[in-house]
Amino acid sequence: MRWAPTRGGIVGGTVARAGAAPGTMSGSDTAPFLSQADDTDDGPAPGTAGLPGSMGNPKSEDPEVPDREGLQRITGLSSGRSALIVAVLCYINLLNYMDRFTVAGVLPDIEQFFDIGDSSSGLIQTVFISSYMVLAPVFGYLGDRYNRKYLMCGGIAFWSLVTLGSSFIPRERFWLLLLTRGLVGVGEASYSTIAPTLIADLFVADQRSRMLSVFYFAIPVGSGLGYIAGSKVKDVAGDWHWALRVTPGLGVVAVVLLFLVVREPPRGAVERHLDSPPLNPTSWWADLRALARNPSFILSSLGFTAVAFVTGSLALWAPAFLLRSRVVLGETPPCLPGDSCSSSDSPLAPPLPPSLIFGLITCLTGVLGVGLGVEISRRLRRSNPRADPLVCAAGLLGSSPFLFLSLACARGSIVATYIFIFIGETLLSMNWAIVADILLYVVIPTRRSTAEAFQIVLSHLLGDAGSPYLIGLISDRLRQGWPPSFLSEFRALQFSLMLCAFMGALGGAAFLGAAIFIEGDRRRAQLHVQGLLCEAGPADDRIVVPQRGRSTRVPVSSVLI
Repeated sequence: MRWAPTRGGIVGGTVARAGAAPGTMSGSDTAPFLSQADDTDDGPAPGTAGLPGSMGNPKSEDPEVPDREGLQRITGLSSGRSALIVAVLCYINLLNYMDRFTVAGVLPDIEQFFDIGDSSSGLIQTVFISSYMVLAPVFGYLGDRYNRKYLMCGGIAFWSLVTLGSSFIPRERFWLLLLTRGLVGVGEASYSTIAPTLIADLFVADQRSRMLSVFYFAIPVGSGLGYIAGSKVKDVAGDWHWALRVTPGLGVVAVVLLFLVVREPPRGAVERHLDSPPLNPTSWWADLRALARNPSFILSSLGFTAVAFVTGSLALWAPAFLLRSRVVLGETPPCLPGDSCSSSDSPLAPPLPPSLIFGLITCLTGVLGVGLGVEISRRLRRSNPRADPLVCAAGLLGSSPFLFLSLACARGSIVATYIFIFIGETLLSMNWAIVADILLYVVIPTRRSTAEAFQIVLSHLLGDAGSPYLIGLISDRLRQGWPPSFLSEFRALQFSLMLCAFMGALGGAAFLGAAIFIEGDRRRAQLHVQGLLCEAGPADDRIVVPQRGRSTRVPVSSVLI
């Protein structure tokens, strides 16, 4: 990046960014950002106190951050209405993750019903995540260009119908269960890529961070409720199929709330100067090129991929692993054909099934971890502008040894296993809201849905799309070389899950790399939104400068730096 001081403010140029032809710029770049060349006080220089997100004080509460009345004027929504919209989005996010992990809560029963092994069980989650991953870019593209409210309504209605249908599949049609779980990805992709961008267009600075933390509380809490609902509904109804019929009804309520409560705010308006031109979307390929050249976004997405790998593996396999651990320790009877797993009337049966205990742990650690991560990051930002990626790195690197210890201690003490899982998941949950906040302040508003989609594709492609199947496959391969026994089933899954600790360490390293670039990428995004920076096309290295009363594109080399 090269900076050229002018009479009108700041001129920035980046090479080969927007994909426009020489002399032209697409989307938001069509409007000259220095149309008033003779105004000497147009904008602050990079790093000055008047620019939100500038170096040295990335989240400062300065005059550029709109107050409550200013936000209401810009968005056309009262603070109460904006908070209600976030509450609706949070409810739907909770419902999404509740549905996703209800299957994990009844996985032993599904294995018994369809007579499948660990590798086939892992496919249930892998097929869903793969579909979700493939469809995310489609909804990311649509979300940056069309009404986000109606996209979410349609997707969630479709997801509810498919989820309900999956509960009526006969035992000889396992492939049909895989198909319906794949179709569920349509609804989740329509929501997960779009909802955070709505919050970003309603709030700024610390308000946005707080609202995102509320929104991402729903991920661990919804996941835990999925285990709990799956386990308890199965026990009450005496049939695991009823566990899949809870969330579709709640999905209908979600569609009604979306339609009646949510309104579409203008994209990026809360982050612009009042006299700045509105941002218009660029081409999809230009968006992808810009994202690929954003190192903070790429490295934080790679770090989040490690989070997805670990959480995806634990989400599906932790309840089964805990059940096998109890069997080996003699605390619960094994799951035999004809019995409902983990709900035997035997005196050895535990008062609470492992899936229910793990669900409660997930809920508690999620609330604690997300809140702890956001608060630590908020406090550290005052003295360190790299606080966000550093907190994410500390969470991942700290969780790895505790997850390893939880696996290593499972044969000796189930209580120690639960304690180490609690600590490890708390540290792991510190990343959720912070990663979302990083994306929103290093990517301009007209690319955020696309960025969300790209991050979903990357994190799931290399993370939880394959990790459940990979863990199950390693477990099956290990068992093939050992004599059949409940102990061999336990040890095989134990050794395969140890891969999660290694992936967590790799993710921590990626976040440390993001900390190197975070200041510069945040500043460039803020300047672009404020109309003080435009992107040069790939064919030439040119910037826009005021010349004879109008804006003119000239080579960077001709400007005195």
